[in-house]
Amino acid sequence: MTTSQNELKPPHSPTHDLTGQHVVVVGGKTGIGLGMALAAYAAGARVTVASRRTASIADHSELAPFEQLVLDISDEDAVRATFNAIGSLDHLLVAAGPTDGSWGAFMDEDMRGVRSYLNSKFLGSWACARYAAPNLSSNGSITFLTGGIAARSKIGMTAVTSTFAAVEALARSLALELGPIRVNAIRPGFIDTDLWNFLSPTDAADVREKVRANFPARRIGYPADVGHAAVFLMTNPYVTGTVLEVSGGETLVDWLF
Repeated sequence: MTTSQNELKPPHSPTHDLTGQHVVVVGGKTGIGLGMALAAYAAGARVTVASRRTASIADHSELAPFEQLVLDISDEDAVRATFNAIGSLDHLLVAAGPTDGSWGAFMDEDMRGVRSYLNSKFLGSWACARYAAPNLSSNGSITFLTGGIAARSKIGMTAVTSTFAAVEALARSLALELGPIRVNAIRPGFIDTDLWNFLSPTDAADVREKVRANFPARRIGYPADVGHAAVFLMTNPYVTGTVLEVSGGETLVDWLF
């Protein structure tokens, strides 16, 4: 059997254009999620951002281009209702995670920390994908957010490592189950956001200097770096079931812990 000339021709070259497409970013009002939302908007998308917090445009002008929704992803009923209200969409980005500060160390006094982390990050990501999937366009995508610790464990962060690894496994599983909808994960390294505000200014400056000195990229990461990767995953029609690391080479070196 011979292959027709049309089958031999590659499709048109992918672009980074999201014009006319609807992107929903869960956890998109701050930090990395906001970087993703801004990148999608710059690529032409209509963007909806959802998170626990309520943010006024007067205080947060960076949110002006977006439709805002309030959503706690640990509440399955709320996730279902939110995606029913959103209706059709083309791409889902899930950047949200726990906000209670519990890291769920392995030998904690009880297992509330790990249960909270798993419920919010893993089951929350699962719920968002589950209730968004019926409304996604057939050429759409889902992108989860994890972190470098998924590939390089650190003492005292067992819950985080295990949860991120589970989210990455979820992305691979859903790439098979939901195809042709594409499902991927982004694994960022050190990204300069308000996540590091718990450090004193001196300690924060020290961390940034360690990153610049030790990471192969010789620079710190920014939310826009992850946003750029998110746009790539949304617009490349042949990438699915992957974990895209955006880390400056963090997982190659020892630098902080």
